Amino acid sequence: MPRPDGDTVRTLDHDGNMTMLDVPLRGPYDLREVALMGFGHRDERDFDGIMRLGFCVDGDYESQVGVAVRQDGDRLEVRIEQSEGPPADPDSVVGQVLRVVSADQDGQGYADLCRADPFLGPIFARAPGFRPANFHSPYEAAIWSVISARRPRGQGITLRERLAATYGRELSVAGRSVPVVPTPAQLRRVEQVSGLPDDRVPRLHAIAEAAQRGDLAVRRLTSVGPEQAMMDLQRLPGIGPFYSSLIVVRACGLTDVLSTEPQVRKHLAAAYGRDVSAAELTEIAENWRPFRTWVLVMLRALGGRGSRSEGADAGG
Repeated sequence: MPRPDGDTVRTLDHDGNMTMLDVPLRGPYDLREVALMGFGHRDERDFDGIMRLGFCVDGDYESQVGVAVRQDGDRLEVRIEQSEGPPADPDSVVGQVLRVVSADQDGQGYADLCRADPFLGPIFARAPGFRPANFHSPYEAAIWSVISARRPRGQGITLRERLAATYGRELSVAGRSVPVVPTPAQLRRVEQVSGLPDDRVPRLHAIAEAAQRGDLAVRRLTSVGPEQAMMDLQRLPGIGPFYSSLIVVRACGLTDVLSTEPQVRKHLAAAYGRDVSAAELTEIAENWRPFRTWVLVMLRALGGRGSRSEGADAGG
């Protein structure tokens, strides 16, 4: 698996169901910041040096894997610890993991951009290794969108755990149980989830069918461009403009899509001493290309740092 600078992933060990790979990092990076940022169903309150992931693998989403991620200086160790279903290609798994933890990009340009900007520089300095944590995949982001809509994030996390426990799997990763959402085939068999309104179940079935058709593949969504991808996703029942944007930007790992969110404008207003309009944000953000998404997530996560609740990115 080639990296932007030509370096490659190294397979350190492969023994039956466990594969460990070593991945180079570029630019400041802190896995602790990524693991604890609070996004979507992730709500870790402590970090023991391991970020535990359990997900359906990109493609047909019919393989489920448990992965432990550790950082050693300027490298990540990605250990595939358990898998269920069809055999998963290690390169595909690692590529997906790197997208989830925003280690699939050369972050040195992002760091240079932030440090050179008088507004972004002080915020970036609070946690130079911070990068966004993303959804595991568009498929899983769509599931989250349906089960978490119009409810507190904590309730969405509980419902996701129930869905995984009843219809998906629990995988063991670095000594802990990690819930994995159902594969599309499993999701089509969902009849009821305690606490989830009955009208959400057909929406989950529609997501499963879309995944099986290939409509939720990362390559497909990125190939048509963000705007078209969002329009396509809004054909799914229960997926409106907000969630379609969340799925495309924060599951495909896009770095340069602008969102004029009120919370971001609040931080800009504090810096400039006055309200900043959406049009002004668009103009200011031109200087943040090609990392406008990363900058916006950083502003939400670090702009009000001082408490975990202020810094958390709810992810819908």
